[in-house]
Amino acid sequence: MREFAGRVAVITGAGSGIGRALAEKAAAEGMTVVIADIDLAALEETERILKGEGATALAVQVDVADPDSVDRLAREALDEYGAVHLVFNNAGVGAGTTVWESSLADWHWVLGVNLWGVIHGVRAFLPILLQQDEGHVVNTASVAGVLPYHPSGPYLVSKHAVVGLTEHLAVSLKQANAPVGASVLLPSWVRTNILASEEHRPAALRNPAPPASDDGTMAWMQQAVASGMAPEQVAERVFDGIREGRLYLFTHPDHKNELEQRYQAMLASMPAR
Repeated sequence: MREFAGRVAVITGAGSGIGRALAEKAAAEGMTVVIADIDLAALEETERILKGEGATALAVQVDVADPDSVDRLAREALDEYGAVHLVFNNAGVGAGTTVWESSLADWHWVLGVNLWGVIHGVRAFLPILLQQDEGHVVNTASVAGVLPYHPSGPYLVSKHAVVGLTEHLAVSLKQANAPVGASVLLPSWVRTNILASEEHRPAALRNPAPPASDDGTMAWMQQAVASGMAPEQVAERVFDGIREGRLYLFTHPDHKNELEQRYQAMLASMPAR
């Protein structure tokens, strides 16, 4: 997909951070924008910004962990604009600690948003894209989705799964000669509200007591986020990657050595025969 003007983009997690930046970039490219988020106040702020910049935008409050909610988003986008061309399954949250110390609530919430949100988005929108002469899906993972460690086990697992899902999707679309492309976004630290996502956690999936705090790890992550890449720079690199037809949309060069070491370790572990 190389031309964006006059087409329709749908972005989940558009209330702030990368999602808002993607929406602004899409609008700047001349696209009509459908924005979705569970946080209504933040969503309305993004809508206000977009319309203030002269964009055509529709805001829909959505819980991506709920398939009916995502299906409703697709219907409203089609009812309003008649087509969808570019879909960003971008909503994400973070919670939990080690695999064994994270609660079941942590696992259900993080996988529900980060993985099932992407699954619901692909299932709701891909049939629409396949009926058109072009389309593209971008699923937001993380560089943690290709590296061996992140302080949150549920987050790491969810992002690895999104990478695998998107790789499978890209190959399946190519085998079907479909006019639709797929990319996975793999950012490192970005200045977003990811560490504040807990405030939007459903009551049914809250931990009965606050988890034991690791002040050192939290302080490190807060610093990493605060000094991270601007979301607007991420959005620029994403649209460049879509134009170039790239599957993997990396935004930071920082982890190249770690990535090389991971795959070298894999290759070294292969039996000789």
